[in-house]
Amino acid sequence: MQLQQLSYFVAVAETRHFTRAAERVHVSQPSLSQQIRALERDLGAELFSRARGNIALTDAGEALLPLARRILADADTARREVQELAQLRSGRVRLGATPSLCTALLPDVLRIFHSLHPGIQLVIEESGSHDLVRELARGTLDLALVVLPLPAPAPALTTVELLQEDLVVVSAATAPPPGRPLRIADLEGRPLVMFRHGYDLRELTVAACRAAGFEPSFTVEGGEMDAVLGFVSAGLGVAVVPSMVAARAGRDLRVTALADPGLRRTIGLAHRSDVAPPRAARELMRVLTESLPGTRVLPESLPGGTGRGEAGAAAGGVGGQAAG
Repeated sequence: MQLQQLSYFVAVAETRHFTRAAERVHVSQPSLSQQIRALERDLGAELFSRARGNIALTDAGEALLPLARRILADADTARREVQELAQLRSGRVRLGATPSLCTALLPDVLRIFHSLHPGIQLVIEESGSHDLVRELARGTLDLALVVLPLPAPAPALTTVELLQEDLVVVSAATAPPPGRPLRIADLEGRPLVMFRHGYDLRELTVAACRAAGFEPSFTVEGGEMDAVLGFVSAGLGVAVVPSMVAARAGRDLRVTALADPGLRRTIGLAHRSDVAPPRAARELMRVLTESLPGTRVLPESLPGGTGRGEAGAAAGGVGGQAAG
């Protein structure tokens, strides 16, 4: 049994067509059919039912398919490991992250990683946690920075908590200072700049407002992170954003904490459990865990921030965790 034969078998199993499978693996159809027959002889069982031109997996084929995929994935990992062993001078890391983490967390981490390993190619996929989990399961990503807990159970993934981060309210620097941390209830009647549908921060903010007994009022909605911050700095309204994003926003914004218990999210690193991340990805994991604090990111440390004092503790608020 050869890896090439397993690759041909998986191609036929996925396309259910010998000619299309041969095109996928770049061999002639007779050669592919010959190798499939040789594999069947070696295993002592037919893998495909070929009745009337319809290709279907036999029971033996169904049993072999997940094993073949795992063997091929392990072989690909081994190949990349050997290629990248030379002092991490070459290789590739495919990293996924949510939009806010791409904006706030990744620039400094990737700068450190690139300075240590300039030969490693970094491929970044920006998407929501749900999509990133799916891409990890498909094997198109090595690692993903997601917000925990995951949107759905994913037993095939391993997750490691990196840090917790508070969410804060940002407003234009020219707006009157609130003088104290804000409660979610304080946002009633205030114009909000809101993210597009699909942003987990949108769902979190709306849910927190409804839990406080009111429907939020939007002046602008539908933007990505940079657009939302720009609209806020222009005085169009306020927005609820992660602390790390607010810390990089500059002097055009005023940052105000949410009164206890506030809103916060847990940031984690995820990878597949059944396939070891390649060497370069493991090195990026090390850089991430060593360069990030292990404690919550608090608004008190942000430029222009309004910290939590006795007034904030007494004001109360809506607690929860962001999902993205």
